[in-house]
Amino acid sequence: MTRKMLQFTRLDQKQPDKRAATARKGDFGEISLAFDLDRAGDQASRCEQCGIPFCQIGCPLGNNIPDWLMLNAQGRMEEAYAMSAATNTFPEICGRICPQDRLCEGKCVLEQSTHEAVTIGAIEKHVTEFAFAQGWVHPPRPHKELAQSIGIIGGGPGGLAAAEALRKKGYQVTVYDRHDRMGGLLIYGIPGFKLEKSVVERRTQLLAQAGIKLETGIHVGVDVSLAELRDRHDAVLIATGVYKGRELGIKGDKLPGIHAALDYLITQNKVGLGDSVAAYDDGTLNAKGKDVVVIGGGDTAMDCVRTAIRQGAKSVKCLYRRDRANMPGSQREVAHAEEEGVEFVWMAAPTEVLGTDKVSGVKSVRMHLGVADASGRQAPEPIDGSDFELKADMVIKALGFDPEDMHSLFGEKRLDVTRWGTLVMDERTHMTTLDGVFAAGDIVRGASLVVWAIKDGRDAALSIDRYIKAKSRIAAE
Repeated sequence: MTRKMLQFTRLDQKQPDKRAATARKGDFGEISLAFDLDRAGDQASRCEQCGIPFCQIGCPLGNNIPDWLMLNAQGRMEEAYAMSAATNTFPEICGRICPQDRLCEGKCVLEQSTHEAVTIGAIEKHVTEFAFAQGWVHPPRPHKELAQSIGIIGGGPGGLAAAEALRKKGYQVTVYDRHDRMGGLLIYGIPGFKLEKSVVERRTQLLAQAGIKLETGIHVGVDVSLAELRDRHDAVLIATGVYKGRELGIKGDKLPGIHAALDYLITQNKVGLGDSVAAYDDGTLNAKGKDVVVIGGGDTAMDCVRTAIRQGAKSVKCLYRRDRANMPGSQREVAHAEEEGVEFVWMAAPTEVLGTDKVSGVKSVRMHLGVADASGRQAPEPIDGSDFELKADMVIKALGFDPEDMHSLFGEKRLDVTRWGTLVMDERTHMTTLDGVFAAGDIVRGASLVVWAIKDGRDAALSIDRYIKAKSRIAAE
């Protein structure tokens, strides 16, 4: 069915139906139901086809959003998928987990004009899932095999995006990851109710079928050195991400019962994948029957509170020092958490973790927003005499992530880092301070979004291609 565009005057925005909160909080299945063809086509036809597509500008990957919306509305689904996949390595993943309300949909002209944005993320997911169902998604195949090889450290979104781009060009690509599965945070950091793991495994299987070697359980710096990889490959890409959780830095923050967000999420994801995890089985990283307090206001905090609900926590509270309007996490995720029974304690910060031999509560203070800080956000300041306590058997720190010590990890002092611990990289070439060693993703920019990691990985692949071709020309002269 072919539809006319600019139907926003006739059709209201309709997000995909969601499973009822009472049902979805009992399992880790995705909460959104799929669009059918008619509904997806109708929603795509709401697009205004702007002369200046602000949705595309707001997308880190520069996806050709108006074009594949129009193709979807016209029923040209195979072309819509080809257009979507041309700029995005993982459209089925971005359609599920990107914070569209802060990116493409937030920039949509319809959103700015009070007509409500086109449901870009849901349509992106629909287009890709339809393409998989029709058998249109194939492993990337190079036109010509090249002799040069590239080693990629890190099997997360940045590393895998680079691997696919380099394999398309014909390079021999090997990805090394310390975990027992590929996907990085996609497989272990993001809960199944946002991204079912079969979706990630389906994509990594395609990469393996393309001839990319996926080496799991390889800890670079322990099992093999960076120097060895440099000898083994013509170029190396570091895409390890950032995994070290930030500390509370308050009295009692080392008590048993306090856990890093990533440790908690990885445990649940492993259990969901069928692994046996002692820390889950003995109750250490299982919230069942506990009063849980999660400290933080980003998307990771939302993942933790919603995981605790599904594990059967007695109560779940999210403690955040700013108000709802100033939190960094997706407002959609906050709404989902509230529907599922999470209580938000806004404008409050922890001052002490209470307990003797284990956590029993969190002492906190009320905050108010004062003068704006260097980032332009109002700085939270404590209100004297406003102390209060929250009961807690389990406290989860979701305060953000920092890089691991690169020098200790790789044993290479010539690999320069910034004062934040991220890798120093030439913005034009993506090369670090070691010749032939490149970097991409969070290990360069700090903790960020999956879509930015994909963008960085694809850009780094282009730089690696130019580097190897330049070396080949010099060798031939």
